[in-house]
Amino acid sequence: MNTFSDSVTTALQLVVSGDPGLWAVVSRSLAVSALACLLACGLGLVLGAWLAVARFPGRGAVLTLLNTFLAVPSVVVGLVIYLLLSRSGPLGFLGWLFSFQAMVLAQACLVLPLVTALTRQVVEDADRDHGEQLSSLGAGSMLRSLL
Repeated sequence: MNTFSDSVTTALQLVVSGDPGLWAVVSRSLAVSALACLLACGLGLVLGAWLAVARFPGRGAVLTLLNTFLAVPSVVVGLVIYLLLSRSGPLGFLGWLFSFQAMVLAQACLVLPLVTALTRQVVEDADRDHGEQLSSLGAGSMLRSLL
């Protein structure tokens, strides 16, 4: 037989039979992704809303950096997280290397620029469309971004 077809057959048998090991791996992967998305959304929504309404020197550079982070390959993020969490790295004392926490951190770092950039664009568009009306009602910049 073919090695590929044997692998597909075995994989299908594991899924159909409800193999506990397979479901443990799937549930762990879903837990890592869900927690990373929650963390990235919690921080990214706030940062994106703030970047949409805040005007400060260097804002253009920050936005350029944010857009640059959208194109960073996942391998680069993984290597940076590895270097930070390795024994000789600055966060090595945490002992998180190859752990659940490290996977969550790496995935959150991958998702954060995307959530921040999308939130910034949505809030900027909404502020452009409705910002003057909200300002005339007495809303400040942060209240406008929240609304």
